[in-house]
Amino acid sequence: MFTFHLKTLLNLNLNCRNHLDRWFYQCRINIPNIYNYCFVSILFCLSLMLTNTVFADGIVVDKVYHPYVLPNEREVEWRMQAPRENGDRNDLAHRFAYGQSVMDNLMLEFYLVGERDAYDHFSLSSYEIEARWMLTEQGQYWADWGMLFELEKEHQVDNWEVTSGVLVEKEFGRTSLTLNAFLIYEWGETLEGEIETEFRFQTRYRYLEQFQPAIEVYSGENYLGLGPAFMGVQRFSGQKQLKWEAAFITGINTESQGHILRIAIEYEF
Repeated sequence: MFTFHLKTLLNLNLNCRNHLDRWFYQCRINIPNIYNYCFVSILFCLSLMLTNTVFADGIVVDKVYHPYVLPNEREVEWRMQAPRENGDRNDLAHRFAYGQSVMDNLMLEFYLVGERDAYDHFSLSSYEIEARWMLTEQGQYWADWGMLFELEKEHQVDNWEVTSGVLVEKEFGRTSLTLNAFLIYEWGETLEGEIETEFRFQTRYRYLEQFQPAIEVYSGENYLGLGPAFMGVQRFSGQKQLKWEAAFITGINTESQGHILRIAIEYEF
């Protein structure tokens, strides 16, 4: 069954790109202008969300995704989030993942998520499967575009979450601006069906490949946070490279007091 759905997704990928290319050509549409309009629209929506503080549920501090996929790419990844609220709560979450590109522009990744609760009990909490789809080649248009799809199932409870989102990145010299806009639907045994939104924004200065300072902004329902981040990449032979990220995010509205430390290490080969 999984093989059937994977083949269907790959065929949909090819068919969508072919139909879009023909439609843009027949209609003589200026593609860069379309992407410009979409990018500005997303930024405008983000500004509205930030000013009105109407956001998605839960803690949204996590990886800021870039819309790129390398052919024949494989990777292993570890992520850690350590939220601390009002000095009396110190939870911990770990994600372990393996990913592989199944097409030149499509990446699948599988996650195991473990969490430590307030009583220092650490256990497997959920499973995730994630697909990252690179829509445009890097530098092909005014901005680089991608999409992300994710399905999550809790381990001991019949709760589900489906996420879809747009990934946008624009470079200005050594500065990179990245925006993730997600639409989330969750339902299940202990959850009422509801739709949520999340936004993640990062501005990064590529000082050196091994050291790139950044500022990150995260928003969700009852949460708005920002803080400094640092990341880098060490390249080896071929496609082998080691990436690292660390960020310290502080809640800045009245309902999101506290701090979140996030760390990620990724090895691509």
